[in-house]
Amino acid sequence: MAQESSKMASIRKWIADHKLRTVGCLWLTGIGSSIAYNWSRPSMKTSVKIIHARLHAQALTLAALAGAAAVEYYDHRFNPVAKVDKFTSQHLAPADKD
Repeated sequence: MAQESSKMASIRKWIADHKLRTVGCLWLTGIGSSIAYNWSRPSMKTSVKIIHARLHAQALTLAALAGAAAVEYYDHRFNPVAKVDKFTSQHLAPADKD
């Protein structure tokens, strides 16, 4: 049970660290599966199939972005340790003056 929770924590940490990559993968999966589903329906025109696939992928992307925002809010709200990412720490370092 403890190993399962540590695996879930590891997955959650990876998703939190790679939010845009996760949303992009969800978009690709969504548009691919929607195109596969729509192609199995022969009564639709090709342009309508592509439009429906784009709309389904767009809805999935919005849901993924909302989920990423919820994870970000949760991390900032309930994580007692202030997290500074690698990009922010570069700008917070003292600048060398020549």
